[in-house]
Amino acid sequence: MAIDRLFQETWQKKALAVLRIVTAFLFIPHGSAKLLGIPHLPMFDGLQLFSLVGLSGVLELFGGALLLIGLFIRPVAFFLCGFMAVAYFMAHASQGHVLLPIFNGGELAVVYCFVFLYFVFAGAGAWSVDSMLRPSVPGHAR
Repeated sequence: MAIDRLFQETWQKKALAVLRIVTAFLFIPHGSAKLLGIPHLPMFDGLQLFSLVGLSGVLELFGGALLLIGLFIRPVAFFLCGFMAVAYFMAHASQGHVLLPIFNGGELAVVYCFVFLYFVFAGAGAWSVDSMLRPSVPGHAR
């Protein structure tokens, strides 16, 4: 039992940080493709910044960057969770008669939505600006 607790205390915040970093690393290219053309996707040629797709690119690029470094993780994750829920219902659920993501291509939006919701409650984990700004106090759960 003590070994299990020690293992959990040692690796839980590090595993959370890896999930946050990998999620942000996968999320940022959605915004950079829309705003910067990197990577280049022809469907975003001629994108207007002041459009829904342009706004989504801003949220993906800058929200993803904040997630990557772990700054303001809870409010950013809360905002992005809602953004992905709206994106699912606007872009995916409206495309078909069935709300199941496998039928409307919305699996990624749903997964991002719930991973971001998890970050709202779990925080940034180790290796984050938030943890550097707010060092943990012994005996105080964060």
